Amino acid sequence: VMAGFHVMADARGTHVQPTVRHIATADLWDALRLGAEDFWAKPSHYVFLCLIYPVVGLILTQWSSGSNAIQLVYPLMSGFALVGPFAAIGLYEISRRRELGMNTSWRHALDVRHSPAVPAIVVIGIMLLALFLLWLYTAQSIYTGLFGDQPPASIGTFLRDVLTTSKGWTLILLGNAAGFVFAVVVLGTTVIAFPLLLDRDVGAVSAIETSARAVMANPRQMALWGLIVAVLLVIGSIPLFAGLAVVMPILGHATWHLYRKVVEPERVQKTRRPM
Repeated sequence: VMAGFHVMADARGTHVQPTVRHIATADLWDALRLGAEDFWAKPSHYVFLCLIYPVVGLILTQWSSGSNAIQLVYPLMSGFALVGPFAAIGLYEISRRRELGMNTSWRHALDVRHSPAVPAIVVIGIMLLALFLLWLYTAQSIYTGLFGDQPPASIGTFLRDVLTTSKGWTLILLGNAAGFVFAVVVLGTTVIAFPLLLDRDVGAVSAIETSARAVMANPRQMALWGLIVAVLLVIGSIPLFAGLAVVMPILGHATWHLYRKVVEPERVQKTRRPM
């Protein structure tokens, strides 16, 4: 059992270091274009598959409002960006299959469960979930530090306190600054980690390391990519999260194509044995 549970290295115990390319800004827009093409190839299937995202968003909003936790609605919404790389893993699989000319029916999004890299995928997914929960705790702590333990009396009261008081502006500044830090950590460690693992079982450590090297090799392009993702997620969340049924699959497919542009094919990768 332990022989199959490889997250530090690949199945052969080798620490793989895929070669990272330098990309241009035009590559980002091309990745989005290709992602949209993947989506529109069979949009009914993908929309059906991704309806879970707006449904979950509505449930989270209702839960937070019903539990007198209105202050957590925005952190919950923005938190989609933190767990998005893991939530879209089925979409990476669809793009991978389409690239290979295989059947791309929506049910094949579940084929990731057969991937030999599942242990590594689960480990990074748990890491993202932990970051998401830590982000919610941080957001709540900032609110409590400024407004105390008493929850907002109503949505109207909360909006008035946030938008018209000095404490509210401080909450906006500190909250977004903290959110930016979390977003940078997720971008820097997982921007292409999951597509890489679906393509090659390199282990969680190598996938995270390769994502970090991709960001360091292309800092401006990856910063722009993070901004594009954030803006599109906000746009998709505004109409009661319904737009996420389109935004999420397009971003998921586009991330696969971004991976293809950033990482050299396997035949030219370099490997080294762990110390």
